[in-house]
Amino acid sequence: MNKHARQLKIREILQQHTVENQHDLLQLLRDSGMAVAQATLSRDCAELSIIRSRINGSYRMVYPDDNTGRIIQGLVGIEVLAVNANETTIIIRTLPGRAHGVGSYLDQLKSPLVLGTIAGDDTVLVIPSSVHNISALISYIHKNLSKN
Repeated sequence: MNKHARQLKIREILQQHTVENQHDLLQLLRDSGMAVAQATLSRDCAELSIIRSRINGSYRMVYPDDNTGRIIQGLVGIEVLAVNANETTIIIRTLPGRAHGVGSYLDQLKSPLVLGTIAGDDTVLVIPSSVHNISALISYIHKNLSKN
């Protein structure tokens, strides 16, 4: 079995079951027909950023997907003051000292609409992959930097 298939199975198990620790996860993997060594499972959990979190009074292994993304999105959204554009580029104004984090967040989204970002202290220059995508990119930025 390859690493990708094993890690997909781990994510699937964590979404479908309440798993308290790696021992329980290892058993669920074995029950599904996947023989995995403890050391391999530990490496997979680290690579997938799986954490053991206290939820409703008990511990549970969780894959930080949507909730973490929404929290980060909300924090980044608070740092953005304005989004402006001309015919070729987009400028994002941020709180002082926050442009690097906003630019880095946009880079991590890996949108094909974004050719690249350059961040200063309070300004992020967003270079679109094509000038024809300016309006779509502005919508994308507003959607991904919302304060919701």
